[in-house]
Amino acid sequence: MLSTSEELNHYLSKTSEPEGHLLKRIDRETQLEVLMPRMLSGHFQGRVLSMLSKMLKPKVILEVGTFTGYATLCLAEGLPKDGKIISLDINEELEDRVRGYFSASDYKQQIDYRIGNALELIPKIEDVFDLVFIDADKKNNGAYYDLVFDKLKPGGIIIVDNVLWSGKVLTNINDSDTINISTFNQMVKNDTRVEQLILPVRDGLFIIRKK
Repeated sequence: MLSTSEELNHYLSKTSEPEGHLLKRIDRETQLEVLMPRMLSGHFQGRVLSMLSKMLKPKVILEVGTFTGYATLCLAEGLPKDGKIISLDINEELEDRVRGYFSASDYKQQIDYRIGNALELIPKIEDVFDLVFIDADKKNNGAYYDLVFDKLKPGGIIIVDNVLWSGKVLTNINDSDTINISTFNQMVKNDTRVEQLILPVRDGLFIIRKK
């Protein structure tokens, strides 16, 4: 019989690679000083993102939804020296904090952090992506997916966060976010251009591979 979620999460974190000092700082300061700190990826999910990035060795990563930059730095761990991550976020209030974190990291020269509406920013990006991480407003998951798809190389990966939505996708709850996420999940399942699976990591990571 599995332990409670809190106990299990503690065990998973304890048996995973430790997070670095900067990531610990971002986690601590986000929990103390930023609204909705639960949006932070956190230690275990961060290690999952880092491992996937290291396995893929992407030259160009797109992140939609930076928040305080924790996941950005985890994904950057898999970049080659000449690689980059473009991270988009609409929250101007967090910009100075996040730029400070990025400036303190080993990846500061490889992070292209842009503030604005991702629906407007993505069409202007000319790069071809190896890896895309979508973790922004859930109502636009489908729009982000459509915008990045033709910019993703064959064999490239899209990762979408929060696709289990605290288990609400298994219920008859009809709030707008749950409906949007369930609709998006079904759309991806029916997309014959991709291979897909959901990892039950934290709130659910949809791993989508372009054929």
